[in-house]
Amino acid sequence: MVTQKFPSGIITFLFSDLEGSTDLWEEYPEAMKVSLARHDDILRRAVENEGGIVVKTTGDGLHAAFSSAINGVNAGIASQLALNSEPWEQTGPLLVRMALHTGEAELRDGDYYGSVVNRSARIMGAAAGEQILISGSTADLVRDSLPEDISLLDLGKHHLRGLNRPERLYQLLHPNLPSNFPPLKTMGTVANNLPAAMTSFIGRSTELEQIDQILESGKSKVRMVTLTGPGGTGKTRLALHYAAKALDQFSDGVWLIELAQVSDPDQLAQAVATPIGLREQPERSLELMLVDHLRSQQTLIILDNCEHLTEACAHLAEVLIQQCPKVCILATSRETLGIPGEWTMRVRSLSLPSHNEVVSIDSYTRYNAINLFLDRAKTVKPGFTIDQGNVEEISRICQR
Repeated sequence: MVTQKFPSGIITFLFSDLEGSTDLWEEYPEAMKVSLARHDDILRRAVENEGGIVVKTTGDGLHAAFSSAINGVNAGIASQLALNSEPWEQTGPLLVRMALHTGEAELRDGDYYGSVVNRSARIMGAAAGEQILISGSTADLVRDSLPEDISLLDLGKHHLRGLNRPERLYQLLHPNLPSNFPPLKTMGTVANNLPAAMTSFIGRSTELEQIDQILESGKSKVRMVTLTGPGGTGKTRLALHYAAKALDQFSDGVWLIELAQVSDPDQLAQAVATPIGLREQPERSLELMLVDHLRSQQTLIILDNCEHLTEACAHLAEVLIQQCPKVCILATSRETLGIPGEWTMRVRSLSLPSHNEVVSIDSYTRYNAINLFLDRAKTVKPGFTIDQGNVEEISRICQR
């Protein structure tokens, strides 16, 4: 009997796979024939009871389609409840991972095609046995119609192998199903445009700790830190090092906005929007687009070298802080931006000996400026060392 497929259009797909099936087949070849037949029957019944269709079976898994996202969610929950209560005898419980994703698909020659199919499979691959993941597009469709005993757990944005765009993933929760699982099997890379560090980072441990305590993913009431001080003191390097260390705290991205080459204040919003991936649209200001895009995102924005755009940076930072409750801003500037809620840190030169101090071979390591000199000298002349013959001259160079 041939099952009538849903026509091309917006489809919700359910993908499932049996965790550890290879080992089960090796250890219980005969029992697995019985267990897998029962597994297939449970999933097929759950899908068809919710008006879905089984597109095909895929080894030890299943590929199903639904015209309604909530029906797909109900089928996934019903499947796991039935699998969970089944007496599996010799093989033990079958742990099935599942994923639901909604998007545009094309029906051709009895099968579905399109990026939505590939993404559904990738999401399923990130799940653990007994876990049901759903994509952001599916979550948006079912959020207001979930049964009282089903809820969503936001797992943040994740990069899936082979896909360029990250996906916000949710876990379906039900009181009669397991809820604690290991971290998702994703690439674990937060979207960012940070440059690779070409040199080691010297000192500033106190400053890093202070920034981390203040920002910490927006948990503090203060969500903007401005690093101030004259040029050359290392404000940008400090900001970039903090951002690289804090990537995991900002699941929706960390974006460096380099302002040194931006001379027109009217181009500031464009400078921020470009690395984030927003494009200007007719009759919509980029500032409003930024607010709409970042309103629910846990993001760090680094505004680097604000001193020649102080007013524009202050305005945009204040708008984002007020209207995007999960956004944090780290700015570098020769002067404070002067907006409510801004926390200012003066970045001073690395520690140096006083002009009258005699630096010995035993004491120079106390001074980060000399340690920095040594580190950079080694990149030019490998094997370079500080000894009793050059330590005083190096000290004077650093003081200058």
